[in-house]
Amino acid sequence: MTATDQTASATTENLTDGFHVLVESLLKNDLDKMYGVIGIPVTDVARIAQAKGIRYIGLRHESDAGNAAAAEGFITGKPGLYLTVSAPGFMNGLIPLKEATENGWPVIMMSGSSSRELIDMGEGDYEGMDQLNYAKPFSKAAYRVDKVEDIPLVVARAIRAACTGRPGGVYIDLPGDTLGQTIDATVAEGLLYKVNDPCPAQIPAQNVIDQAMELLATAKKPLIYLGKGAAYAQCDEAIKQFVESTGAPYLAMSMAKGLLPDNHPQNAASARGMTMREADVVVMVGARLNWMLNFGKGKHWNPDVKFIQIDIDPTEIDNSRYIAAPVVGDIKSTIGLFNEYLAKKPYHADPAWMAAIVADSEKNNARFAGATTADTVPMTHYNALGAIKKVTDANHDVYIANEGANALDDCRDIIDMYLPRHRLDCGTWGVMGVGLPYAIGAAVTTGKPVISIHGDSAFGFDGMEVETICRYQLPITVVILNNGGIYRGDFKNLGDDGDPSPLTLSACGHYEKMMEAFGGTGYYAKTPEEVEKYVAAGVASGKPTMVCCELSIHSGKESGHITYLNPQPVTGPLVGNEQEDLAEHREDGKLVD
Repeated sequence: MTATDQTASATTENLTDGFHVLVESLLKNDLDKMYGVIGIPVTDVARIAQAKGIRYIGLRHESDAGNAAAAEGFITGKPGLYLTVSAPGFMNGLIPLKEATENGWPVIMMSGSSSRELIDMGEGDYEGMDQLNYAKPFSKAAYRVDKVEDIPLVVARAIRAACTGRPGGVYIDLPGDTLGQTIDATVAEGLLYKVNDPCPAQIPAQNVIDQAMELLATAKKPLIYLGKGAAYAQCDEAIKQFVESTGAPYLAMSMAKGLLPDNHPQNAASARGMTMREADVVVMVGARLNWMLNFGKGKHWNPDVKFIQIDIDPTEIDNSRYIAAPVVGDIKSTIGLFNEYLAKKPYHADPAWMAAIVADSEKNNARFAGATTADTVPMTHYNALGAIKKVTDANHDVYIANEGANALDDCRDIIDMYLPRHRLDCGTWGVMGVGLPYAIGAAVTTGKPVISIHGDSAFGFDGMEVETICRYQLPITVVILNNGGIYRGDFKNLGDDGDPSPLTLSACGHYEKMMEAFGGTGYYAKTPEEVEKYVAAGVASGKPTMVCCELSIHSGKESGHITYLNPQPVTGPLVGNEQEDLAEHREDGKLVD
């Protein structure tokens, strides 16, 4: 062998490629989990990632992979990571990317794609699509990497974009030819770096803090509203100190439940309507005045209410109404400054205000006290969830994933949470198909038991992930509340073609057989006692379990607590007791987070 041949051989042996540079860049930044559905051209990304120590969780649908990664982002505060193939797989992954951005959760989506020259010339490549430009409207930021040397940079930029300010979804486009490019391994190693301070504090000015606290001091009937942004901020003790030092009642959006335990004496959840209608100064902590809070106006709010709003995004201020005291900054820094101010100039709400809320809560609780403990068979959502509540009350560290209409709303109202970031549901965008992937993300991230509670309709969106749960032997107990339909199972076909109603599903379905088919444990429950027994057994086992609960087909209300969003037709009668349900829920005004 000549000297030239020896040099060429040594150079070839020292080369690495885009696959390896990508994986090493992720590891350098402590991104040690990856969810995905793989194929051309990213199969080897997952293989190499697994070989290098990144835990790869393969799901059955790209949307589920994205939602599992987003759940990790919410729980940990660092970006979750998911991987899809090109074109159709990429498009399936856009829904959770958008949802994470709406929720304010950090997540990074990576997708394989076609070579630039083929896309730009429209030559008809396999699964060809200009994915970068499709991703931009659905994400907080989107990047394409065309040179192997830029892979460490694109990973760093994606992390910073996902975490800085209001968190969100970031897209990285990975053309197949970029992944196949080679580079000297020593040069590549020198390009790797870890992002420095990816989520810098944004500290509000002292005069803004003073203005907000001076407004709070004028309140006769204050209210503190906690949103999932407050839970994401991971400054739990500071928030607890703020709430308790003011003596003000608080309300928690569904994924803020557990930030303070739901049995806290200042929790006004059972008097939500009265509290909102009478509160004169409201402090919004990580909650937005969007559709879930009637945009801060209308009959559900005191017409003279004044808002103090903490938000890291200045464009959120005055988004739907005038904000008297805007505080633009991160929640941890802001709440810390609120506490410092109150230590020097204490404020405490009039005890009579809290006493009135307690009285209204006791009255409302008495009205529904028997519903969750009734032994009615067939079961309702209330007593089936009441049975699950007995299990969660004895196991505070269990995570809850939840989706559906009545299954979602009633679970939020019935099952108490005791620890922060332990409840995950459909969130700001209000979509279905999140329950099982959120459960998978929570189980993979924490290793703790998860109870995933679904309506029978909602389960249809992500039910094949039962196989994923069994394949990875995750500690998830899936509960199906089966009332035989969308909202409920007693709707009739208004025509005469003999088909089921558009809202009718299989009331006698044995969903638990799906879990058994993949090696898990399945139970069929007809009574509250059986529900409690089987759910408790699933949680204790730490193994894949499913409990199918047989509910009355009459249990449930159309659209749960958000019926007002579903317009009524101008003509044509409503079926059964639907008219009464619509009227009741328009008055009720409860909303989901």
